Amino acid sequence: MQELLLLLLPVAAASGWLAARRSARKEKGECVGETGPVYFRGLNHLLNEEPDKAIDAFVEMLEVDSDTVETHLALGNLFRRRGEVERAIRIHQNLIARPALTREQRAQALLELGQDYMRAGLFDRAENLFRELKDTKLHVRAALKNLLTIYEKERDWQASLEVADQLESLTGERMVLQKSHYHCELALAAKAQGRVSEAQVQLKKALGVDRGCVRANHLQAQFAAVQGDYRGAIRILKQTVEEDADYLPEVLPEMLVNYRHLGELQELRGYLQEISAAQPGAGAELALAELLKEVEGESAAAVYLAAQLARKPSLTLLLRSIEMNARMPESQSVNFLDSLRPHIRRLLDQQPMYQCGHCGFSAKMLHWQCPSCRRWSTIKRKAGCEAEL
Repeated sequence: MQELLLLLLPVAAASGWLAARRSARKEKGECVGETGPVYFRGLNHLLNEEPDKAIDAFVEMLEVDSDTVETHLALGNLFRRRGEVERAIRIHQNLIARPALTREQRAQALLELGQDYMRAGLFDRAENLFRELKDTKLHVRAALKNLLTIYEKERDWQASLEVADQLESLTGERMVLQKSHYHCELALAAKAQGRVSEAQVQLKKALGVDRGCVRANHLQAQFAAVQGDYRGAIRILKQTVEEDADYLPEVLPEMLVNYRHLGELQELRGYLQEISAAQPGAGAELALAELLKEVEGESAAAVYLAAQLARKPSLTLLLRSIEMNARMPESQSVNFLDSLRPHIRRLLDQQPMYQCGHCGFSAKMLHWQCPSCRRWSTIKRKAGCEAEL
């Protein structure tokens, strides 16, 4: 409401200026419409905090000409931001219908109307407007970006590729990341329809666009595994991890399956030891613990987990250790639980105990003023973080 009233003040001022100008023209004998009553009616609505009625009044008296186009555009933008898309559409459609607009003004109105249609979910109408705008050679960059958004929402990946190419030519900015994902999406669509060779071609194109495309490598490994090439799948998955180590948790389950298909458990153990040493906390420790339990028994797995907890404690490792402890003899179980206490303490000490209810900022101590959003008395102790007495 406050935002709307603040915008209406300059609208009212502009309307008043327009009324005064017309009054002066009228004194000179020029033929003008009677706008005074409408203007004062709008002011009355504004003072009575009736912004919707005030806007209708001001828009009614603001005839579309070179002096009022910007005001109409500003009002349309405001309506769109407030979610009143139908009003925004009406204002921008009214602008486009006016023959007095310059070529630049009409192009701006087309852009705004296209964004209105997008907000309303009318993607076909928005697409037509942005295509028309692109043909006018005005606001081409904005039109192409909006078209790209529409095609992504509609999952039209071939059209997305074409627009991305046009944007690259126009701006000089490379869009290798987006284009590689578009090729991956096309590969998945082809695979779903049984066109495996076409899917593989799309994956090659993805890697041709972006050599380090993790997703394309991952999909290639999945295709290789389906065809029984488990060794090839492992090689590609290892390459994927080398490209981006953060994706290890995503590919590790498939790595384990492929190694088991080959029966290479000893090789798998060596790889998991190597990965857990290089990337603690990525899931290799749990996989190695399961492998140790399978090969050497639960006691060996429990000893390994205890060592990993001492090295880098985590709730996942702690939970798995407790689960193994539940299956141990009682004499071993008590000692094992005692060994977990320092790890639980370390995990508690690492957790932030306080959180801002406004912005979500986390802290280990109470701040009366949030360092992030600067609000007062919004930071409180998180649920489950009881005070120690």
